[in-house]
Amino acid sequence: MISSYSLLEKTNLAYVDLRNANLQRANLSGINFHGANLEGANLQNTNLRDANLSRANLQKANLQGARLWDRNLTYSNLQGANLSKASLWDANLGGANLKGANLEGCFERYVHSLIRPEQKVNSHTERK
Repeated sequence: MISSYSLLEKTNLAYVDLRNANLQRANLSGINFHGANLEGANLQNTNLRDANLSRANLQKANLQGARLWDRNLTYSNLQGANLSKASLWDANLGGANLKGANLEGCFERYVHSLIRPEQKVNSHTERK
């Protein structure tokens, strides 16, 4: 079990099954989660700076308040995920599935490919 405040920087967890894992407040910066299954995981207030979450399954994951700076989230499944108050600065969400995701109050400055132009983001912050 990975407990709160764990330090796992730069670990390779590609394709690992972490369904429903409690990773709340963990320092997961620089970790490779490519293709990992994080469905239903609690990642609330987690530091995921420089982590690779490309093609990860984050369906229904709780990412509330998570720091997702400089993140690679390309082709990840964020369907139904809670991203409220998350920091997505310089995150790349190209091809990501955001259907039903809660983006309320997320900080999305300089997000790359967050949405197609015809879609709307539910956010209380302005893009700069």
